[in-house]
Amino acid sequence: MMISSVAPEAASRLLSFINASPTPFHATFNAAQRLESAGFRKLKEMDPWDKEIKAGGKYYFTRNQSTILAFTLPQSWKHGTGLSIVATHIDSPNLRIRPISKRERSGYLQVAVETYGGGLWHTWFDRDLSIAGRVITANKSGDFASKLVKIDRPILRIPNLAIHLSRGSADNFQFNQETEFVPVLGLISSQLNATKTESLDKKDVKASSVENNHHSVLLSLLAEELSVAPDEIHDFELHLYDTNPATLGGVSKEFIFSPRLDNQFSSFCAVDALVQSVSSSQSLPEGNVNVIALFNHEEVGSVSTTGAESNLVPSLLSRLSPTPETLAQSISRSFLLSCDMGHAIHPNYTAKHEDNHKPYINGGIVIKTNAKQRYTSDAIGSFIVKKLIENKGGKVQDYEVRNDMACGSTVGPHLSTIGVRTVDVGAPMLSMHSIRETAGSGDVQSCIDLFSALFEGFTDLDQKLVVE
Repeated sequence: MMISSVAPEAASRLLSFINASPTPFHATFNAAQRLESAGFRKLKEMDPWDKEIKAGGKYYFTRNQSTILAFTLPQSWKHGTGLSIVATHIDSPNLRIRPISKRERSGYLQVAVETYGGGLWHTWFDRDLSIAGRVITANKSGDFASKLVKIDRPILRIPNLAIHLSRGSADNFQFNQETEFVPVLGLISSQLNATKTESLDKKDVKASSVENNHHSVLLSLLAEELSVAPDEIHDFELHLYDTNPATLGGVSKEFIFSPRLDNQFSSFCAVDALVQSVSSSQSLPEGNVNVIALFNHEEVGSVSTTGAESNLVPSLLSRLSPTPETLAQSISRSFLLSCDMGHAIHPNYTAKHEDNHKPYINGGIVIKTNAKQRYTSDAIGSFIVKKLIENKGGKVQDYEVRNDMACGSTVGPHLSTIGVRTVDVGAPMLSMHSIRETAGSGDVQSCIDLFSALFEGFTDLDQKLVVE
């Protein structure tokens, strides 16, 4: 038996995207860079679009550095044209530094954090952690900017308690997320040796200063990375991330071992498919407007200015079809794929799946169905997805949760309230919401193929389907 050493090319590109995107801010930036390189033009929501967008054009816009929408207009575009949309999310469960993070205990410098989303938090212990996010800085002229930052070396760790000190509880590991889940930054002695500005008493500082809220060594580290003075840092949003990079794994490189697969996997595939749709030929595909929407805050309910429950997609629909008549026409002609990761059958926990709904890694796209509408798929939408996959020679898997288990959800139900036909799909994975997740290297191309099929062939298929 020969063991393959050839990595699927699409999977290797996904790894590069994930490794460069430890936060939604970085994922948005990297998606924008890819679109720019493919000739997409950046729009601003605050500007009028009437004279900016034209049939045959390629455009994108971002909101608050943490979500991005991109679209291509067919040569025959006019008001009332439908939208073929791929919607994903780019946030993942993680730890975030608190607005006041300075902690000291038993000779250690510690950084207070808040949990974001429903993470498998025990997987964060004994990991080589660092920080990334955005920082508000000032310059000498008094202007301010939000800059991305990513510290590329381990600086934080949440140490486990030795088994000798936890006998009787090690096999049933539980911990207090407030008191026993605080990362260590360093030793107090190292800070005292490094600076004379740290004091137990708070200084009198301006309201926009964060000097008293965080350890001075942390601020100095950020300042050095951004090439600014520490007092030029006025605020930040910083996330913790595992410095161990995403990689291919398995005996035949059939797996991806990585952080943030839920859901940077789908987000990368959406960007890749849209870019390929405009680079494979001289003219854009006819039919619908092709759209990708990468949302923030799905892991905490999608309720925010950058989440799926915001006005981002309704606003795009309205700007492309500005009258009530054309807007109604556009919605009725539109179709949305909500793509998030799904639960692959686990070899050690096979009873967690319904007997006939056991998705396999590298087994093809999963269509998610739930009668309670936690997923939005119905027979009509599922049929369309299956035909699109069939057109690319792909495979389909079905997933429904057991009746005695709770069902998760994603951006699909939020977006379906607009009136656009919506189907929930995904790629199967293991260890969802762990700091290190597992997916299939072959499923990356399967996901890209489905999105490409939507962009290329949905309108032709839709015209052949009669639904009263």
